Amino acid sequence: MGHTQKLMIAILGVFAAGFIMVGTNENQTEEQREGAAMIRAVAAMQGMASRKCPKLIKKYSGSHPTSLVSRTDSDHATYLTLEWKGDKTDNFKLATCTLQVSLGGISKLVIDGKVMIDKE
Repeated sequence: MGHTQKLMIAILGVFAAGFIMVGTNENQTEEQREGAAMIRAVAAMQGMASRKCPKLIKKYSGSHPTSLVSRTDSDHATYLTLEWKGDKTDNFKLATCTLQVSLGGISKLVIDGKVMIDKE
């Protein structure tokens, strides 16, 4: 087979996969769509908090969290709170960062009991 034929088969495969995906999406119930939307919203909140919080912790404490998130709290719709326990090399013992969807960003940052950011 030539390169052109392989390319045409690949393009047809992509179109077929697209049609199958669209066809299966139309068969979703309202409950399934709401569940998928909630999962996407939680993933977006998690991604934003995971990007912004470590930068703010470094800004206010002087060290970037070297450990993984030790605790997570969320209502899966309006807020997400991440907590880091500092390692021996970190300049903090405990950092808590809350992302509020209504504010579109970080609403609260507490490092070692001291409030660094508090937006209402």
